[in-house]
Amino acid sequence: MCLSGGWPAGCRSSSESEIRVYAIVRSGGRQHKVAVGDIVEVDKISTGKVGDTVELSTLLVVDGDAVTSDPWVLAGIKVQAEIVDHHKGQKIDILRYKNKTGYRRRQGHRQQYTAIKVTEIPAAAK
Repeated sequence: MCLSGGWPAGCRSSSESEIRVYAIVRSGGRQHKVAVGDIVEVDKISTGKVGDTVELSTLLVVDGDAVTSDPWVLAGIKVQAEIVDHHKGQKIDILRYKNKTGYRRRQGHRQQYTAIKVTEIPAAAK
């Protein structure tokens, strides 16, 4: 039941659940779960400019009840995404200290990221 107390147009019953298509993709040595319309932060894609389209290799595709994990089928499926932004992450402080020796070192790091928006997940050939 909705918070408003009735069944207005915006509320759905549990039997009307959406079939959500998502994929597990690999980018920059990491794996990300993505769906169409998601904006995901990945390691910087240095060859792309804002507005360019990139292809991400797929490890798994879930289309409702059908789960595709066969590497031969997934070799032909590339998730399409558009580069939205290049930015830096939060600063990480690295401090090194040794007692009684006067040894102190301070270092900082900010990781470079690229924000991408997933535009298309092609269906697996059956």
